[in-house]
Amino acid sequence: MKIKIILTGATGMVGEGVLHECLLHDAVEEILVVGRRPCGVNHPKMKEILVRDFFDLSGIEKHMAGYDACFFCLGVLPLNKSRSAYYKITYTLTMTFAQTLCRQSPEMIFCYVSGAGVKSSEKSWFSFIRVKGKTENDLMKLPFKKVYNFRPAFMQPTKGLKNTHFVYKLINWLYPALHALFPNYFFTLREFGLAMINAVNREYEKNILEMPDLIILSKQDE
Repeated sequence: MKIKIILTGATGMVGEGVLHECLLHDAVEEILVVGRRPCGVNHPKMKEILVRDFFDLSGIEKHMAGYDACFFCLGVLPLNKSRSAYYKITYTLTMTFAQTLCRQSPEMIFCYVSGAGVKSSEKSWFSFIRVKGKTENDLMKLPFKKVYNFRPAFMQPTKGLKNTHFVYKLINWLYPALHALFPNYFFTLREFGLAMINAVNREYEKNILEMPDLIILSKQDE
């Protein structure tokens, strides 16, 4: 099965890594990258649309029809963000984008990059976990063909890519030892990209994809 994908967050570490795997994968026929600034990648399979305001997608909405899936990799860390700013970016922006896609392509699969430790109950001492949980829950209420909420833990950056977060650079040298000790919490960004592609291409039975699920999906091409 050949799939056409819309991808956000290509100028961040996760989005760039997922885009890299999509460009390499034979099952991915076409990728539309939507972002605020150029991702710096040129490839025959890829098109790019730049938008100034992710809260007003009316100017590009007509170009978002006809795709099989959205890989929503856009996001921010809660560090140095007020609660209101984090909520606006993590919840409001995500829902605005998803609702726009729903109007154009309700038959698509929406893949949301959440995070390990997020709870569907929306209960936590940490506000960012509550916001992520609410985002997951409300995405699943939209009339898409399917919604997958991905909850990855630590992902080893793909060598040669340029948007690796400094925290990952600091501890990357520990990856072999940490992966050996905690295999269900550490895997590669390459494996995560494959897990996203395979979830769409093979339609995994669960909506909430924890690390064990992601590891299974990442190996389905083998």
